[in-house]
Amino acid sequence: MITPHRTEFLTDSYGRTIKSLRMSITDRCNLNCIYCHNEGSIGTTGEMSVETISNIMHVAAGFGVNRLKISGGEPLLRKDLEDILVSLPPFKDVSMTTNGVLLRERAQSLKDAGLNRVNISLDSLNEGNYRHITKCKGGIFGKVIDGIRAAVDVGLTPVKLNMVLLKDVNEFEVEDMLSFAREFHGDVILQLIQLMDFGDVACYHVDVDEVERELELKAGCVQVRELHHRKKYLIDGAEIEFVRPVDNTEFCANCNRLRVTADGKLRPCLLVNDNLVDVSHASVEEMSDLFRLAVSRRVPFYRKRKEI
Repeated sequence: MITPHRTEFLTDSYGRTIKSLRMSITDRCNLNCIYCHNEGSIGTTGEMSVETISNIMHVAAGFGVNRLKISGGEPLLRKDLEDILVSLPPFKDVSMTTNGVLLRERAQSLKDAGLNRVNISLDSLNEGNYRHITKCKGGIFGKVIDGIRAAVDVGLTPVKLNMVLLKDVNEFEVEDMLSFAREFHGDVILQLIQLMDFGDVACYHVDVDEVERELELKAGCVQVRELHHRKKYLIDGAEIEFVRPVDNTEFCANCNRLRVTADGKLRPCLLVNDNLVDVSHASVEEMSDLFRLAVSRRVPFYRKRKEI
């Protein structure tokens, strides 16, 4: 499919122009993490074909979208992932979130197919803790570590290690994770993530303000990324980013991403379930109008009090 030539961009009523997509290609997963919100899914059925995914991506590219993050479930459970990558338009950046269990064997083929970099979920370097968090069997932890090393070796960098902070579970492991990241001499970035309010997870909430204060005391340099107003700390040669999505008006204010569910629905916001737009059976021409409709439904979930 040839990307149509357009000068139109997709901008919502809050002035936020869509520049990236986050696409779930499956709801299946080979782990069962205690905090998982499954990308906000409420029971999707089926998976899109390579052709449908390609059509959606080419339509998006025609609107100026130039970044894609592939997610799941676990994307590596799809045997045709490399075919999906090859079918994409020439985006500026194509990344993927994965738990890393199956990554070692496919890192090179993914790189060859056009994947630029990966985010790998790693909430603990303690195998017992890891098994508790993911509810996995023995031997899985070692496969994830091997997957991280393979990703660095083939150049799927920078690898971002996603560590969801969990009270009384892994909150004391940040220093160990930083030390692990330093082993890769800049090719691995630690990304601390505030737990989101999905399901019965209140017992795991960490005082993130205290965590950030400690990081600021240790950091030789603090930078702020425009996307989500995310802070980045440089600590003794290691880079650490802090993602705070909860009750964060700045997180939503700079959001330039539209989501796509595994069964082909455009999702204007991760935290809203009643405004999805189905494009799974639409023609390419119809998809353009459906993209416009989805963007017209975008409203920041976290807004200043005066706007509510």
